[in-house]
Amino acid sequence: MSTDQTNQKPYYITTPIYYVNDRPHIGHCYTTLIADVAARAQRLVGRDTFFLTGTDEHAEKVSKTAIENDKTPYEWATINAERFKDAFAFMNFSNDDFVRTTEDRHITRASAYIKKLMDQGDIELGDYEGWYDPSQEEYLTETVAKEHDYNSPVTGKPLEKRVEQNYFFRLDKYEDWLREQIESGAIRILPEARKNETLGRLKQGLMKVPVSRKIKEGDPDWGIRMPGDDSHRIYVWIEALCNYRSTVDTDERHKYWDGEVVHLMAKDILWFHAVIWPAMLHALGEKIPDTVYAHAYWISEGTKMSKSLGNFIEIDQLRAYADRYSLDAVRWFLTTQGPLGANDADFAHARFIEVYNADLANSIGNSMSRVGNMVNKYFDGEITRTCNGEFGFEGGKALQLAIQALDDAGKSPDDPSRTFDFETMTSKALDEATDALARLDLEAMLAAGRSIVRYVDDFISYSAPFTLAKRVGELEHAEKALATILYSCAEALRIASLILSPAMPEKMAQLWRDWNCNHLTDPNDHASGFVAPLSELARWTGEHSLRVGQTISKGEVMFMRADAKEPAPGTEPA
Repeated sequence: MSTDQTNQKPYYITTPIYYVNDRPHIGHCYTTLIADVAARAQRLVGRDTFFLTGTDEHAEKVSKTAIENDKTPYEWATINAERFKDAFAFMNFSNDDFVRTTEDRHITRASAYIKKLMDQGDIELGDYEGWYDPSQEEYLTETVAKEHDYNSPVTGKPLEKRVEQNYFFRLDKYEDWLREQIESGAIRILPEARKNETLGRLKQGLMKVPVSRKIKEGDPDWGIRMPGDDSHRIYVWIEALCNYRSTVDTDERHKYWDGEVVHLMAKDILWFHAVIWPAMLHALGEKIPDTVYAHAYWISEGTKMSKSLGNFIEIDQLRAYADRYSLDAVRWFLTTQGPLGANDADFAHARFIEVYNADLANSIGNSMSRVGNMVNKYFDGEITRTCNGEFGFEGGKALQLAIQALDDAGKSPDDPSRTFDFETMTSKALDEATDALARLDLEAMLAAGRSIVRYVDDFISYSAPFTLAKRVGELEHAEKALATILYSCAEALRIASLILSPAMPEKMAQLWRDWNCNHLTDPNDHASGFVAPLSELARWTGEHSLRVGQTISKGEVMFMRADAKEPAPGTEPA
């Protein structure tokens, strides 16, 4: 697969818009981080990308909690929306917009979508009798309610039996169409287990779904009124879904909806995104999303998180980890160890330290520091040769001289005929990374970057440039061979840093500053665009490669090795 995706259609990725009833926690940050890493990677490969997140503010529980806190619903929503913005800024997310459903730009367009569905008969007035989950503000079928002993499938709290008049969306009209779209992959539901789960639930048949709530006496004036009927308020979930379309329903942004649309969320809200929302869009005559990706949950130290247990990993705990180990270390752990697949993942301190030391302190950070230090020690920090000449690996002379130096020192490698092809290896890693990105397999994408780092470490262990350095001045061409070997290591790590940068933008920008890679992007501005797509930036000895005469400074240590015996950040006694 070519890494040049500049000719592909625009890429639009969304997170759910989050309830503003409480402070952000690891679940909110994880979903948004995955979207951020994907968006950064898509921008890197050259695609026109738009990344949206925001807050869902018209929920019943917002108005109730506002009263408990002596605030108006809007005041309470604003307080918590700002908390989300602060948390997302701390996490260094690169979202292009942050939508609040109390904004006029959303209210106006969402109302227009609902009115169109009403005018064409897809929404009609009727009576509802059934089960309502107040903890999730969601209506449930009798089958689902019974399966869970009439308790919430998410929180376990009792369901409410409700009898009320509502407007209904004729979801049942689109049952056959939905099944065909999902089975054919026109709506790509990932991971595969979520697709099977959705199809299994479709077998139970679809019914009309409520899209409004009857306003009762004493209810706070909170929410969007049904077009033409002020006695009803649009049901928060129906209105919230509209944000994905309303935010880009402008002349400047319409191209993103026409492009590749990816909705990312946790598994508990899959049904709304994989069934109800596509059916609404189809009824409106709009393009449907290309991908609906529903990841699993985080647990904490082997235990399901719950408010009653008080073991939710809140934003303050993530800040504490970032303060001790760096924000990019937190981003790396969440991205590579998180529940992006079908299974839940455990945020355990011991596991964090294990991954931090293995992946970052001992591997990525150590390799980059090691190579930078050798260039400084042996060549005063200057690149003096590349590896496409006589002493490159085509003829193998640099490696031959390194092995000769090892032989003379009685340390010859077990396989003296081994060869290393950095150009082929890095090209293969790039293909693997871009293929993984297309699948939203971010762990595999980053693993491709790490594979280059491991290749460099293996090469250094094999060629032992520190041994060859001792023969400079004695062994003919030893200095040229040493310069070629170190260039190859540094250039490979530069390419690896590009692949790793979506997860660790700050640390890789630090490397680019230390190595004077100002020809890639502005390393002092993490939001700046790259000067070329990845296929050009990562070409071996290409226009954007390390250059003869370029200086490399040692820089600060990226990741200090962590002590597994230290208590988890934020848990130390006061």
